[in-house]
Amino acid sequence: MIQIKSEREIGLMREAGRILAETRRMLEPFIRPGITTGELDRRAEQHIYESGATPSFKGYQGYPKSICTSINEVVVHGIPSGKRTLKNGDILSLDIGVTYKGYHADSAMTYPVGRVEPEIERLLDATLKSLYQGLEMAKPGNHVSDISHAIASFIKPYGYGVVEEFTGHGIGRELHEDPYVPNFGPPHQGPLLKPGMTLCIEPMVNLGTKEIDVLTDNWTTVTLDGKPSAHYEHMIVITETGYEILTALKKE
Repeated sequence: MIQIKSEREIGLMREAGRILAETRRMLEPFIRPGITTGELDRRAEQHIYESGATPSFKGYQGYPKSICTSINEVVVHGIPSGKRTLKNGDILSLDIGVTYKGYHADSAMTYPVGRVEPEIERLLDATLKSLYQGLEMAKPGNHVSDISHAIASFIKPYGYGVVEEFTGHGIGRELHEDPYVPNFGPPHQGPLLKPGMTLCIEPMVNLGTKEIDVLTDNWTTVTLDGKPSAHYEHMIVITETGYEILTALKKE
């Protein structure tokens, strides 16, 4: 069942989103060659706790860390490690979840580490733009799949693979709520969007095949052909006239 959030609930989620966005902004200068993903996790966890919130991911279904750090061919759920060091030419998808007074926020961004190849820059640019193409359809009276179709239609000319096993989702008191928000499919399907719905829109786009594989740790998800993947996600609330991003700072 899709939950329509009250103004009080949206306010708490807005604060969770602000803390998340500030955590991301704090981490960005450290995303450079030579740092370990374990160090990024440590800094994120400390900042979240010091902000009066808790990391949504830590302990979620047994997940061992506070953020997800997915490098290159890792699509999602890369586990931070003190043994995994970023190097020039990598890309890092940084996925962060924050809980504030019982309400969650969730957002992801993909960053180049140092200088990356032009084809990788194009992948990141196209995936980010596809997120905003989807968001343009996030308004009352549209269907959930209008978002999905906009993302897929934007990506199709590039020939990239759009991951189908993982989707966007509702969010609130639970990290994952109804409805699912796929990044593919026909328009005008699924639930109608209504003011007060809170959703995470998150295209995951692969340079090559859309096919993926989950490694033996049951978390780390990689592209089947070993080519890089990009992931961008914002949490939004549907308003009377469109949407509001809850996981971005005003100056972003």
